[in-house]
Amino acid sequence: MNNKSLLVALGLAAVATLARADVNVGVLVSATGPAASLGIPEKNTFALMPTSIAGQKINYIILDDASDTTKAVTNTKKLISEDKVDAILGSTITPNSLAMIDVVAEAETPMISMAASARIIDPMDAKRRWVFKTPQNDAQMAVAIIEHMSKAGLKSVAYIGFSDAYGEGWWNEFSKVAEARGIKIVANERYNRSDTSVTGQVLKLMSANPEAVLIAGSGTPAALPQTTLKERGYKGLIYQTHGVANNDFLRVGGKSVEGTILPAGPVLVADQLPDSNPLKKSSLTYVHKYEAAYGAGSVSTFGAHAWDAGLLLANAIPIALKKANPGSKEFRAALRDALETTKELAGAHGVFNMTPQDHLGFDQRARVMVQIKDGKWKLEQ
Repeated sequence: MNNKSLLVALGLAAVATLARADVNVGVLVSATGPAASLGIPEKNTFALMPTSIAGQKINYIILDDASDTTKAVTNTKKLISEDKVDAILGSTITPNSLAMIDVVAEAETPMISMAASARIIDPMDAKRRWVFKTPQNDAQMAVAIIEHMSKAGLKSVAYIGFSDAYGEGWWNEFSKVAEARGIKIVANERYNRSDTSVTGQVLKLMSANPEAVLIAGSGTPAALPQTTLKERGYKGLIYQTHGVANNDFLRVGGKSVEGTILPAGPVLVADQLPDSNPLKKSSLTYVHKYEAAYGAGSVSTFGAHAWDAGLLLANAIPIALKKANPGSKEFRAALRDALETTKELAGAHGVFNMTPQDHLGFDQRARVMVQIKDGKWKLEQ
């Protein structure tokens, strides 16, 4: 090869190298506001994510939506239009994630939500085909709670949930399963995440004399109805959703949350899982990484939802790179397609098996029943 040919070859190689931009990942978390106890461990988790995948540099652009729906939409638009992200991970809570769907669908940018409601991915349509999620569906967890209530012989339950999409989603799923199992819901109340008192709602619940109460909230605001119930002398069983599975809930609730029963992802009690559990290894991997960085006992199930979002993306990127270069419409579409074909990927919370109609892909391996005993999470055998 002569000098001229060599220079041309080198030039072409340089152009090919420059043509492949970094993979830019937009991250939205609720690191401040009412959902901060959920969003902070998620934000912390992104510091543990790989910065290189398949030889490709990965940039995480992290924004805080302050638990505010309007800000979540504004930040999503910014990440897409200004930062030219290839994918979006977030947001932390259901109302924000639902509000982001139109934006990502219009921009044809894949999104992996870290919020729980089944409505984020169901029913599948042209917009939701761009949206995936990592937390267990409220529908799946509602079944687990009702099964526990049935085994306990309960016949009546009262419900109190957030007055937003999270509380409404849980009401829709829980009430359907309760009716099917013959458990009567004798009261139905709502409250805001930012409320400082729920005395009126609790008095209505107690006047219905339920054998149990389900509180459908998330993070530390979910402790308020429970502390009020205890202060008013309620003696029945109290259930919470997987939205409270972090240590801040234990701290804020104190003695009032002792005895609470809830469904949760296996990562909450990873060290208590039997060795035969297929998720013990993958759950402990996250626990050990997080606690090595932030201290013993610091791990949170909400951070694990972020970890699983990162795993899904890391699994999809090498596949998408074979079809297109980052920064292009074609690469975003290839990422979406790769996410949809995820099979047998063991995460911290469950094993992902996606299909065109199921953008979560969890089965019953993704949940366990837990009770709070002596201020700690205890696996129910």
